[in-house]
Amino acid sequence: MKYFLDSAKLDEIREAYHTFGIDGVTTNPKHIMNSGKPFLTAIQDIADWIREEGLDGKDTFPVSVEIDPYIEKANEMVEAARKIAAISENFVIKIPCTPDGISAARTLENEGIRTNVTLIFTTSQAILPAKNGSLFVSPFIGWKEANGEDGKQYISDIVQIYKNYGFYGKTQIICAAVRTGRQIADCAIAGADIVTAGLSVYKDAITHPYTRQGIENFRNAWDNTAK
Repeated sequence: MKYFLDSAKLDEIREAYHTFGIDGVTTNPKHIMNSGKPFLTAIQDIADWIREEGLDGKDTFPVSVEIDPYIEKANEMVEAARKIAAISENFVIKIPCTPDGISAARTLENEGIRTNVTLIFTTSQAILPAKNGSLFVSPFIGWKEANGEDGKQYISDIVQIYKNYGFYGKTQIICAAVRTGRQIADCAIAGADIVTAGLSVYKDAITHPYTRQGIENFRNAWDNTAK
């Protein structure tokens, strides 16, 4: 399973790449806002960093960038997506899962502009993006589990549907809005291709008090062993 960073902050992207070896980045309007930069500046800075690191190409290090959420018509989504995609060959365009969004994603994929259909909350929503060849589909986990729904079964069902119809591995499943280490593990068990989460979530997921206790125990033993 690949790890993407859910952030538009360049310092977090650098740290996550050099520390954890993340495989890509997902952004959204909220992440752009939190970066403190104008939209075009934020995504251009990410594109420049990609070139500096020699990570050119969607297959190497994809970065999902979302179109203006106020755009609702398919033709306008396509126009906005073309402009963003022209900035970097690594950019994958995030399109909302609406009827017009599905239409826009289909058009863009036919043009060779790869898409990430996002804001997926049901298994049925996940089918058409795969049928139409989107590169990524982003089912949200944290929001659903906050409302008492079973995120693990939700992802398992999407995985099974994709396997039933030959979509698995062609349209990659990104577990989005992941908030905990348990959710990361659940996505891996379910067979998701990718998980995307914030840097703090990844740090928490590899932290355990018994690991620290074990280190202290071994240090004590080391100190009390003749050298």
